[in-house]
Amino acid sequence: MGFPERKQKILRLLDQHDNREVQEIADALGISAITIRRDLQQLAEEGLLVRTHGGAMKAPALHPFTAFTDKAGVGQERKQYIGRLAAAQVKPGDTIFLDCGSTVFAMCEHLRKTGPLRVITNSLPVLAAFMDCEQITVNLIGGEVDKERKAMHGHRALHHIDSYHGVKAFIGTDGLSVKNGLTAFSEKEASVSKAMATQADIVYLLCDSGKIGKDSYLKYAPLTLFDHLITDRQLPASTAAQFKVKGVSVIN
Repeated sequence: MGFPERKQKILRLLDQHDNREVQEIADALGISAITIRRDLQQLAEEGLLVRTHGGAMKAPALHPFTAFTDKAGVGQERKQYIGRLAAAQVKPGDTIFLDCGSTVFAMCEHLRKTGPLRVITNSLPVLAAFMDCEQITVNLIGGEVDKERKAMHGHRALHHIDSYHGVKAFIGTDGLSVKNGLTAFSEKEASVSKAMATQADIVYLLCDSGKIGKDSYLKYAPLTLFDHLITDRQLPASTAAQFKVKGVSVIN
């Protein structure tokens, strides 16, 4: 059985059940577990599924590398709710980090009303949002331009971040769970968010409830990376309690 045929069968199995173990897929296809692991890796790189510990899960409807303008339009009501809660944590005079996440971007319209601020960001949409706002100074992180995500990434961006200190950092994530911490589809975005968190006194993770309990491909940080989780009202109380046991403050 060639890879194209295995690919279709693996995806059909995930359509039937969102999560599958490697051995389960191997048994269903009559293929070695080693071959299945290699296939899952390739399918994950194509964005067709998400690798998990010991298996794979069905990819979210939104392609992981969707352009920022498309991604920002998904779940707008939740994003705006979270953005408003996050902006309320900012005080006049603060120096804050904002990463390139679309939920973080939802803070911008509310921050314009906060007062004098200094914003350090790798997001071109964030820069554009504050271009005509005299009270907000923007420090745009240098680096390589990612045209799809409309953001700056790369080693120079990380070096730039290391040169600054912020009172607060507001970062996003593709996946979050009590077991595996923060997970992402893209290593370059994850590295920038992690660097911002390292340089701030207080770190807020902005994540809608639809991403909580779902792990993406890349594990990049434990729960200790952030101090507060800002999410929406759809987060089950039982899940919030699990985060609180781990020392995470939940704001929703």
